[in-house]
Amino acid sequence: MAEERQSRTLLWIVIGGGAFFLFVLAVFTLVYLSLRSEGRREAFGGFGDKIGVVDLEGVIIEPKTVVSDLKKFARDDSIKAIILHVNTPGGGVAASEEIYQEVKRIRDKKKKPVVASIETVGASGGYYISSATSKIFANRGSIVGSIGVIAEWYNYGDLIHWAKLKDVVLKTGEFKDTGNPARDLTPAEREYLQRLLDNMYAQFIRAVAEGRKLKEEDVRSLADGKVWTGEQAKQLKLIDEFGDFQAAVEETAKSVGIQGEPTLVHPEKQRRTLLDLLFGDVSEYLPDRAKLMQSNVGFYYLWK
Repeated sequence: MAEERQSRTLLWIVIGGGAFFLFVLAVFTLVYLSLRSEGRREAFGGFGDKIGVVDLEGVIIEPKTVVSDLKKFARDDSIKAIILHVNTPGGGVAASEEIYQEVKRIRDKKKKPVVASIETVGASGGYYISSATSKIFANRGSIVGSIGVIAEWYNYGDLIHWAKLKDVVLKTGEFKDTGNPARDLTPAEREYLQRLLDNMYAQFIRAVAEGRKLKEEDVRSLADGKVWTGEQAKQLKLIDEFGDFQAAVEETAKSVGIQGEPTLVHPEKQRRTLLDLLFGDVSEYLPDRAKLMQSNVGFYYLWK
């Protein structure tokens, strides 16, 4: 009798556990499908002529996502123009340069208008990229500009000395460990890094002068790292029009002959769910040994 009661208990535990597992799986599946369908609506909703919208937001670390989105919209004939929705203080020099070049390629080779709409901040690398667009909109109170380059890193040499540790470096040339955070720069190293900064600075000035159709000497006179309000920036010819994102949409639609309310198309964003964590690629969430080891000098088109 006891054995029969125990068998029934185990059976109910198995049934209950299986039912709970199926319930949880059903909930996760519904959430997953809902998020996917939302992404499809966002990416492909509407028919006829459209305007693509690419967000350039936060510090620019890697260009891959933005460049990929720009290329997709450039290839799509139903996308008549692209609006770059800018809200960034800038970021890495090379990353900003890659996005800048793609915008320029679409504008000049594809002959498809790319318009920048600066929200709160379009500074340094954000402005560098915006300068390649066909037209720049900004609010009167937007922060615009900061034409310049910065390099910085932490020097923990005093901490190493306090902890009675030693930094051991073997190298094959005088400048191989320039920027070593365990020691101060030598005068020769400081001069070497400054030459790199000056070259990047000159590239920034040329890019803005070309994009804004200004003389390089006029841009250089503004290129001291300062930012301006949108109102000031218009007087300096750094932007074209005052207006929020909606104004940029309406004006862009008119310029490409779209009648009425235009259909806005956003790239489908990669969405992370619990199913992704359980069954998908979780490498993004794990420490990257290369990043943990990285302590080299960084060069940035960044407003701080």
